[in-house]
Amino acid sequence: MTDSGTPYHPGERAVQARAGRRERADHSGRAIGRTIPAVAARFLAERRTLVLGAADADGRLWATQLTGAPGFLRAPDERTLTVAAGPAAEDPLAAVLDGPAEVGTIALDPAGRRRMRLNGRSVPDGRGGLVITADQVYANCPKYIQRRSPLESAAGTPRVVAAGPALSTAQQLTAATADTFFIATAGPDGRVDASHRGGNPGFLRAVGPDRLRWPEYAGNSMFMTLGNLELDPRAGLLLPDFETGGALLITGEARTDWSEGSAAGLPGAERVVDLTVTGVLELADATPLTWTAPEYSPVNPPAAA
Repeated sequence: MTDSGTPYHPGERAVQARAGRRERADHSGRAIGRTIPAVAARFLAERRTLVLGAADADGRLWATQLTGAPGFLRAPDERTLTVAAGPAAEDPLAAVLDGPAEVGTIALDPAGRRRMRLNGRSVPDGRGGLVITADQVYANCPKYIQRRSPLESAAGTPRVVAAGPALSTAQQLTAATADTFFIATAGPDGRVDASHRGGNPGFLRAVGPDRLRWPEYAGNSMFMTLGNLELDPRAGLLLPDFETGGALLITGEARTDWSEGSAAGLPGAERVVDLTVTGVLELADATPLTWTAPEYSPVNPPAAA
């Protein structure tokens, strides 16, 4: 359900107003469509990865990553994205994607610092992949994307390294040294969105085994992630291991801290988000794709000391 006359729902409009960005959001919102332009179809066909967010059978949100050779993503028409890949059996979204599901996706090109989001409804294609009917399609700016190029490595079998309700000490270190993560959230109508967050290592903080915190930097003023969290605190995070092909999947509930004091000690932060962790799954060999060392985005604010 969107706010009348805009592509935004009431949660997004509330956050835009609180941030004083409604006019900027209205301008950015003109780029949101329901069809896949030809340039976007070409972009998708060149990609090796797709981050996908959805809710599991218990209603918990997760974000995961699907990979394949260029061409595994195709747009056969302006409303359809086909994905010639599916999650591993160990993935928390494997069962729900065996049937119809609301999904949010983001395709990232780290080497070119480009990204686009496509949200809609997914059904299995009967061959281990997915067919997604687009509901929202839009590109995002290159801010905070670390430049990386893909490498091939020997494909291993995905396996669970650890699972539990909270982060281990090693997983807290993984979070604290990450320069990139993805977040899945849901709107008031159950539609899911997947978004990207990036910064210098240390921008994501593990406050404890059950709590993560990160700064929200200046963006496109759409506030789709924070707008969803305004109405629904569920969130799922994906922290890819670009060196090994592993992945850390985290689910929980998040809230936005608007107080000036919380952002004051974090360079570049306009506000802060706190995530209470309720579930963790660490996978080894989640993807056969690895990446070169990062070239950090020149617009990344310095991490707090």
